[in-house]
Amino acid sequence: MGAVGRPDLRGRARESASHLFDSLHEKLLTLPDDIEVYPGHFSGSLCGAGLSGKPSSTLAFEKRWNPMLSLERDVFVDRLADVSPEPPDMQQILEFNRHLAGPA
Repeated sequence: MGAVGRPDLRGRARESASHLFDSLHEKLLTLPDDIEVYPGHFSGSLCGAGLSGKPSSTLAFEKRWNPMLSLERDVFVDRLADVSPEPPDMQQILEFNRHLAGPA
């Protein structure tokens, strides 16, 4: 799918990117290669920047083709910390996702 996530939602992009690196390399990428993975967003959305149009993938495919997974920690953090600003309705989105608000 080509991306690894957007770590800036709480305003601590560098710290969150570092935690994401650890999670990917110490947990997710240690699972069997035939594990299917599904995106939380799709290509074309603000949060789906860099995603391919594939609706799912496998860990083997991502290990082979996702350039973010082969980066050293410092480069990974630098690339993820340089993201676009939050959408203007970010707080509403977060509240909705926390089930504090119903559909609009």
